[in-house]
Amino acid sequence: MRKPFEYAVIRLVPRIERGEQINIGVILYCQGLDFLGARTHLDADRARALAPDVDLEEVAAALQSWDRTCVGAGPSAGMRHGERFRWLVAPRSTMIQAGPVHTGLTADPAAELDRLLETLVR
Repeated sequence: MRKPFEYAVIRLVPRIERGEQINIGVILYCQGLDFLGARTHLDADRARALAPDVDLEEVAAALQSWDRTCVGAGPSAGMRHGERFRWLVAPRSTMIQAGPVHTGLTADPAAELDRLLETLVR
């Protein structure tokens, strides 16, 4: 049985003042199937084309913090999946941002997350 889910594209915005961005991941939350996950793919060539001086190690570390939050590590340990999702997709002025939240239906949120990564990021 398919359940509603929410997702957002994770974006790299290396120069906030310019507003240029590339898609580097997807985060997906499905309350009905108790699922929260993120998949990322950082294309170094695309990132450097947008900002030659971007610190890719810093970006990778920031993406790892998204993964840790999804699994409930660190400060997010006491939070439910929905709370973690809302925390991650909240508007912010940092190099790593979530785009608008979209919805869909799925019976397999992990497979849907992989599909969205291929479609929207890779």
